[in-house]
Amino acid sequence: MATIVLVPGFWLGAWAWEDVTRELRELGHDVHPVTLPGLADRAAEAGPEVGVESHIADLVGRIEGNDLRDVVLVGHSGGNVPVTGAADRVPDRVARVVYVDAGPMPSGMSVLDSNPPEVQAEWRKAVEADGDGWRLPLPEFGAEDLAGLSDEQLARMRAMSTPQPFATVTQALQRPDAVPDVPISVIASTFTPEEVKALVDAGIPMFALLAGADLHHLPTGHWPMFSRPADLAAMLSDIAG
Repeated sequence: MATIVLVPGFWLGAWAWEDVTRELRELGHDVHPVTLPGLADRAAEAGPEVGVESHIADLVGRIEGNDLRDVVLVGHSGGNVPVTGAADRVPDRVARVVYVDAGPMPSGMSVLDSNPPEVQAEWRKAVEADGDGWRLPLPEFGAEDLAGLSDEQLARMRAMSTPQPFATVTQALQRPDAVPDVPISVIASTFTPEEVKALVDAGIPMFALLAGADLHHLPTGHWPMFSRPADLAAMLSDIAG
C-alpha cells in the first residue's frame, strides 16, 4: 500500500480525481485528493494574492499536518508547480513525484512562460476581459487536448471548473540551488516518451530535468483522469509499488 496525494491541474479541484481515487482505494492505497486554495470547494479563498507560494505552502501543510510519509506526489498539468515546490521543501516525506501530462518546471519559470506567445496573449486578454484582472477563466481547448472525453464529461468539466487565480500562472517557481534527488515519473498522454527523450537529447533547458526520468505512456487527451481513469489508476498503482 502506498500513500498517494493527487493534485489537480488548473481550474480543477479534488472532484476531478473521484474515479481515480475510488480505483486506487480499491487497490488498497491511502489516497488524498487535494483542492488547492481558491478553487472548487475552496473558491471562497480566491483573490489576487493567491499565487504559487500559496499553493506550495498549502500542499506542504497538508503533507506535514497529516504526518504523511513516503508520499507518491502526483501532479496533473499545471499542478506540476505545487508538487515540484512541495517535493523541494519536504523531500524527506516524498518518495516519488509523478507528473501526469506534465513535467517539472525549471527554477525561475512560470506556467505562463512555458506556453507559446499566442496562448500567453489569449490568457492575458481573457483575464482582463472576463477575470477582473486576476482570474483566468477556463479557455477553449483543441481536439487533441479533449481527446477521449465524452460530451457529458466535457460538459461536467466546464460546469465544475472554477477560474484559476492568475498569480499561480504568472509567478515563477523558485527552486533551491541544490535540487533534492527525489525520483521522477511521467505519465504522458498528449505526447510520447520518445518525444520527451528527443527533447532531452536536444539539450532544450525546459526538458533537462526529465533526463533519466521514469517515462510511461497513456495515450488519450490531456485529462486522463476523466477519459481513462481506471487505466490511470492502474498505472499510478504500478508506479507507486
